[in-house]
Amino acid sequence: MFILEKPYVSVLLKKTLTEMNAIVLDNEVARSAMKGSSLKLYSDQNFIKAYNENPAQPVYSNSENAIDWIDNNLSSAGLPGKIRLFKDKAAFRNLVKDIYPDFFYRTVKFDELDKVDPQQTSIPCVIKPCVGFFSLGVHMIESVDGWHKAVTAIKGEVEHIKTMYPAKVLELDNFIIEQCIEGEEFAIDAYYDNSGNPVILNILGHLFASSDDVGDRCYITSPEIIKKHHDNFIGLLKEIGKRADLNNFPIHIEIRADEQGNLGVIEVNPMRFAGWCVTDLAYHAYEINPYKYYMKGLIPDWEAIFESRKDKVYAMVIGDIDSSVDCKKIVSIDYEAFKMNFSNPLELRKINYKEYPVFAFMFAEVDKDNMQELTKMLYYDFSRYLKLE
Repeated sequence: MFILEKPYVSVLLKKTLTEMNAIVLDNEVARSAMKGSSLKLYSDQNFIKAYNENPAQPVYSNSENAIDWIDNNLSSAGLPGKIRLFKDKAAFRNLVKDIYPDFFYRTVKFDELDKVDPQQTSIPCVIKPCVGFFSLGVHMIESVDGWHKAVTAIKGEVEHIKTMYPAKVLELDNFIIEQCIEGEEFAIDAYYDNSGNPVILNILGHLFASSDDVGDRCYITSPEIIKKHHDNFIGLLKEIGKRADLNNFPIHIEIRADEQGNLGVIEVNPMRFAGWCVTDLAYHAYEINPYKYYMKGLIPDWEAIFESRKDKVYAMVIGDIDSSVDCKKIVSIDYEAFKMNFSNPLELRKINYKEYPVFAFMFAEVDKDNMQELTKMLYYDFSRYLKLE
């Protein structure tokens, strides 16, 4: 069962839905995305009926914009409660509190950010909305002065952020302050099968430009990354799934791992894999269709995959637009020039930059010894590709 919502429905997802003759909720986004397809969409009533007849069946949404509809219509098997457990970062911290007994975190209302004494927090730290998405409203803080600058910045960002995503995706009344988690950052697309066993479909390394960078500009995956971290990450996923009683449930989880193998969970995003359908990187890299694997309970044959893709790295690069740019004043984008940055581009997705502060997603392949092609993107000024009025 699928619920399609903004901000993006990929070609791979649309093709998969048609091939599987999937149960897809009839809404404005689905009608637009599946226009010209032979797929029959399900009305609210028929979709709810199909779910209630078998609430254990897999449900997937490409976007957390669907959470509000799920809250109001698919409550018979406790699905909204499980979603909320992960969407609310404070609730999730409470779930795993005894796994990380020394981890500092606290919640604070937006209106009371000015009253927080930064000396009473664990600096360096991160402050972010308790319910958030896409690094919006997230700030890394490395000093007392940095705390005050972050609070000022958040106040300026909140009203703008509210115009981009529904309230269920971003709830800006409450923020969480957390100590920094050490180690390399990874994002994992995984699902829990019918028996509650976790299955990893991809592991993405998150590249940063600096220690205080919280952006999402570049993620990479490779056989080397999966070999090194798969088994350790599976152990953590089993513990989370047991505590939350998960089965037939997709997640996108962000983790930091240090050289000793210690794992710290940043957050868990429920009901989906990597947002904006960038989970499709697994298809480009490993021929793993994440939607089909989840729905059919398939498990990747990693050993065969490793053998066929030695010394390759696969990347997703976001063509983001600096917050100083008024997107409404953009006349055009030089996509061909942007594409020229990549020696082996796999897919260029053009994004509606009038609606979102992003003009493109690029999937690319590079040789392992050519990582500079990707790391230079972390510092690149993409405004050179924008033509303003």
